Amino acid sequence: MKSAQVEGAARRAANSQTLDRLARLGLACRGVLYGLIGFLALQIAFGGGSGGKEADKTGAVEMVAEQPFGTVLLWLMVVGFVALTLWQLSEAIIGRGEAKKRIEAAAHTVVYGLIVATLLSLLLRGDAGSSTDKSSKDLTAKVMDLPGGQFIVGLVGLGLIALGAYWAHKGWKKKFLEDLRTGEMPPKARELAEKLGMAGYLSRGVIAAVAGVFIIQAAITYDPDKAKGVDSTLRALADTPAGPWLLGVVAIGLLLFAAYCFFQARWHRL
Repeated sequence: MKSAQVEGAARRAANSQTLDRLARLGLACRGVLYGLIGFLALQIAFGGGSGGKEADKTGAVEMVAEQPFGTVLLWLMVVGFVALTLWQLSEAIIGRGEAKKRIEAAAHTVVYGLIVATLLSLLLRGDAGSSTDKSSKDLTAKVMDLPGGQFIVGLVGLGLIALGAYWAHKGWKKKFLEDLRTGEMPPKARELAEKLGMAGYLSRGVIAAVAGVFIIQAAITYDPDKAKGVDSTLRALADTPAGPWLLGVVAIGLLLFAAYCFFQARWHRL
């Protein structure tokens, strides 16, 4: 009975017009965060520095706070990301008939929930919390202390590589278009969304896969400090033989994905 009640509540939430509008606000806020991360990464790539901020969600949120009316903008982002969290939670509970969709929605629920926690931490305590780099190292160290922890960390690394491959495949095959109401889009808007989404998902795939490699290195060497968050992963791209140009390409991909998020806000299937 309880399960039926939970599913019924999830369906009512999913069909709420208010939640629909607020979730679209959240998708636009997601675009803002990706745009700021891409901007910080671009600064790092071409020697401008990042103003002491890390190219991850924490650095992006701190940048928003520094803008005129920053507090108002942060509260709007809280509302948007709470709505995204509730929407994805309802999708995880009722789904669209596919286990893969439910798992993906559950993962998004956690990610959006963490962003809400970061925003509230900055608004209520004046501290955006740990960077993704520090969080990755701390969490890796804790997991390694568990029985079989080294093996678990290795599996997480493989999972991130698999996620990166999934995102790259989704971008290359343009699978992301299945989430948009393409029939309602003007031809030029659809064509632009296709290009933006393709570049964006490929860039996200590269970042996830490289982060996975670092976590596997941490597992093999039993050294949590080798685990890297988004910022250190992006910086590591600049240390490859391709130099800062590879980071620059990935940063531009993140900026393009940020633009794609605004197409999502308008035409995503909710």
